[in-house]
Amino acid sequence: MSEDHEAPMINGVEHETGKEEDVLPFEEDDYGGVIVEMKTPMDPKCFIATLRYSFTQWRLQGKKGVWLNLPLTHVNLVEPAVKEGFRYHHAEPTYLMLVYWIPKADSTIPLNASHRVRVGAVVLNPNNEILVVQEKYGTLRGLDVWKIPTGVVDVGEEIFTAAIREVKEETGIDTEFLEILAFCQSHKSFFAKSDLFFICLLRPTSFDIQKQDS
Repeated sequence: MSEDHEAPMINGVEHETGKEEDVLPFEEDDYGGVIVEMKTPMDPKCFIATLRYSFTQWRLQGKKGVWLNLPLTHVNLVEPAVKEGFRYHHAEPTYLMLVYWIPKADSTIPLNASHRVRVGAVVLNPNNEILVVQEKYGTLRGLDVWKIPTGVVDVGEEIFTAAIREVKEETGIDTEFLEILAFCQSHKSFFAKSDLFFICLLRPTSFDIQKQDS
């Protein structure tokens, strides 16, 4: 004869407990925390129940920070996660990263990247003539101001590579890197982020300037 089993309630959400599969799939990070990367679609109510049970297990295990990676396909879980105490950490084109600090002590989860890195290129030919451009977009557009080629360093890109690329994109000129002439730092320059700007000296290896169309 079997008995009906009623699932216990966790903070008002019905949930089965005591099974290893009830914990959200995770990997341990190097600092006593866990990384949860959601890959399987989940109903928000089920997600909340599983998340709460996961918290109880992680607390027992002495875990600290929880990193929750929600891809675009899991946008339905963003609001439930925030209501459970998660906060935004950073976003990329394909996912949103949220974080939660389990201990009562102050959080040691590092903040999101604080700086944007840009480059400027000083290109001198054998006659000591400098390559300059005018902006089609941006704050200097339409002001008849001439300036050196500049741009933002891409993710994983070296500073000298970025300088060479920007010159090629803006003028069609091929160059080789010589040295970094200077750098400066400014604050609250891009959505409250700080800015590191490196000025590089380049030597041209071609001389046919091509106007940038876009």
